[in-house]
Amino acid sequence: MLKKRTLFLVLISLIPLTFILTQCFNRTPTDPRGEVYAGSASCVKCHSAQYDSYIHTAHFKTSRPASLQTIGGSFLKGFNILDYGYGLKVAMEKRGDSLYQVAYQNGKQTGAEPFDISVGGVKAETYLYWKGKQLFELPVSYFSAMHQWTNSPGYIPDRVNFNRPILRKCLECHTSYISELPPESKELGFDKTTLIYGIDCERCHGPAANHVNYHTEYPDEKKAKYITTYRSLTRAQKMDACAVCHSGNKMVPQRSTFDFQMGDTLNKFVGSDSFAATATPPTLDVHGNQNALLSSSKCFIMSNMDCGTCHNPHINQEKSMAMFTQKCLNCHSEANHNFCKLAPKLGTAIKTYCINCHMPQKASHVISLTALNNKTNPPYEVRTHHIAIYPEETQKIAAFIKGEESNKKK
Repeated sequence: MLKKRTLFLVLISLIPLTFILTQCFNRTPTDPRGEVYAGSASCVKCHSAQYDSYIHTAHFKTSRPASLQTIGGSFLKGFNILDYGYGLKVAMEKRGDSLYQVAYQNGKQTGAEPFDISVGGVKAETYLYWKGKQLFELPVSYFSAMHQWTNSPGYIPDRVNFNRPILRKCLECHTSYISELPPESKELGFDKTTLIYGIDCERCHGPAANHVNYHTEYPDEKKAKYITTYRSLTRAQKMDACAVCHSGNKMVPQRSTFDFQMGDTLNKFVGSDSFAATATPPTLDVHGNQNALLSSSKCFIMSNMDCGTCHNPHINQEKSMAMFTQKCLNCHSEANHNFCKLAPKLGTAIKTYCINCHMPQKASHVISLTALNNKTNPPYEVRTHHIAIYPEETQKIAAFIKGEESNKKK
């Protein structure tokens, strides 16, 4: 009887241990950025509308696993070749379950690497591949405006190069996180298991574990706790939050901007001379330097506007020209005596021309593409964020008005 009782007590004592072990094995994997991060999946329960909208934006899609669904270019025969001339070409091929860029010289294969990561997508896509623990860029990109394969930006157009390494700085703006291998490993590269694709919720909103835990415990509390909201930031903090990735390529990093959190000051992460080049708009390239271009605009200087005045990062605004124009018209009106002088002649066309005239598409000198099949060098155009009067655009408007008036007389 004593033995049975002892056995019973032992079994009872094991129940809490069994529960603890079960919780350990069933526990959701921690975020690679640390325990103060909750992961974007934790945001969906309370913010499903914002999340469902955000997954269609360029920020969310700025990097993703490469697949037939995430690669814009064609793998069909006749549409999958970038011909360099002189017998050199690269073919985009599906081999088994994988996709490859394959280099050929006079019909003989000289190299082949897989599509592993797709980067970008609005104007162009570039692709990366893993080689061990290092990332490299593939030599062929896809240029959306031309609907064709092109030489990757900056690549010499008469050779195929699979050996351009991808550094942390590239990933700091095209992913939410990845961990570099520690110095003691004596290896270069990244821990691919820590990669968080795209720009996720916490990259912009900061670590949310405490926020999620609190509001899960107190679901009726409507005031956001333990998280920094955009509206609570100063104008400078709001600008810095975007400038982390929208300040061009001249920033000199002092520490990883993966550590930047909303409310931080960007000067803590980059050298003091990083912003010295942001002097005048003519010296600024339109690619990636939206922060300095906007900051140098009279509209910005004479108002309290910031990036969020026009942009809602939770919504795909790629084709929202009328919406952006309305942002202009909210400030520029006849009542404020700062309305467009051409407005009476433009009529309803002004709903488009505010943006096209005062923030026109400009060719980047930092990024250039070569469409080898057409032997052309198409400009890589980006909408400038320096809001100003551009005489050449005004001439286009004048020509448009003149053409409309001529048509009415016929």
